[in-house]
Amino acid sequence: MPYLQIIAGLVLLTAGGEFIVRGAVGLALLMGVSKVIVGLTVVAAGTSAPEFVVSLNAALGDSGDIAMGNVVGSNIANILLILGAAAILKPIAASKTMILRDGGTMLLGTVLFIGLCLFGVIDRWAGGIMLLVLAAIWYFTYQHDMKNPGDARDLHEEEVDEVGEVPKGWMKPVVTTLVGIVALTFGADLLVDGGVTVARQFGVSEAVIGLTLVAFGTSLPELAASIVAALRGHSDVALGNVVGSNLLNLLVIIGGVSLIAPIAVPDQILRSDLWIMLAVTVVLLIVGYFMRGISRVTGMVFVAAYIGYVASLVSA
Repeated sequence: MPYLQIIAGLVLLTAGGEFIVRGAVGLALLMGVSKVIVGLTVVAAGTSAPEFVVSLNAALGDSGDIAMGNVVGSNIANILLILGAAAILKPIAASKTMILRDGGTMLLGTVLFIGLCLFGVIDRWAGGIMLLVLAAIWYFTYQHDMKNPGDARDLHEEEVDEVGEVPKGWMKPVVTTLVGIVALTFGADLLVDGGVTVARQFGVSEAVIGLTLVAFGTSLPELAASIVAALRGHSDVALGNVVGSNLLNLLVIIGGVSLIAPIAVPDQILRSDLWIMLAVTVVLLIVGYFMRGISRVTGMVFVAAYIGYVASLVSA
């Protein structure tokens, strides 16, 4: 039964994430929002919707370890697994602006997140700080894109185009978005309940389930979108999606959820996984800056590193 719950939850989360992205993008464009803003905020927020709903469900259900593990594990999976897989299909090019500005803000968000985690609990005041910092990042990024058209601005617009056909008119985007929200809600409930049951059956911690099974499940929308983009020859979109999604995972998901229900930081995550997340973030920026992207060989190394990371968690 718990395995069926997990499978059904993964399916609903993947479908719900797709519906929300398409519906939200359709509504934003209909309201005249520029593609730059839509790519910078709506697309990234839509692909992070599964993580938010799952983490909120877990936190409200006294499974805060899953909520924290989900976000940290998703960020690690986004870099090593998703970018690695996309690069294997087609090497990813990265502009200097993309790495220094967007990658730099992702690193800033990661360092801020880890610093707040050192208090042992992400309380409401910490969540408020995260959301304010993200709002400031978005504001200055948008201002920079408007004043300095270039690769970064083109990438945000390309992220919107990569979403594909979006529902037209007012009714279809609203219905599509609502269907996505319902699917995410039920999917999150099934995945968390199933994950907690499996954790108890195998005697592993809920944090490990969050870092592995739940994190992989909530990253499926990004994985699917990145693979499709790579097959279409737009693998650079995968990098933009991951950078935006990772920033939102930390600052919006944990920040937003903590405003509703403060989240304790599990000792295991505090001891090791936070620092692994920081390490892979730094490695991505170093590789992107000096190699101007991610080659197929580097992608293979990333995927192998992710498999090793998951294996170490499961066997511990």
